[in-house]
Amino acid sequence: MSKSQISEDVKKLVIFRLETLPADKKISIGSAGEFSKDELVMHVKSGDDIGKKIVEVELEFLRAIKEGAFYE
Repeated sequence: MSKSQISEDVKKLVIFRLETLPADKKISIGSAGEFSKDELVMHVKSGDDIGKKIVEVELEFLRAIKEGAFYE
């Protein structure tokens, strides 16, 4: 999967994980600013640059869990 193409299954997974965030929390994404849960979901669905970054971060997090990075 290239960074420019994100499968619908991956988008669904990331959106599902985002939906678990508290509604009143914001997430900062570098110089792009702060985003609410709903804004993050919207960006992932649209597949724009911010959405791609969110997917990239989530996939890296899941890979780290798989590799046991948090259990050392």
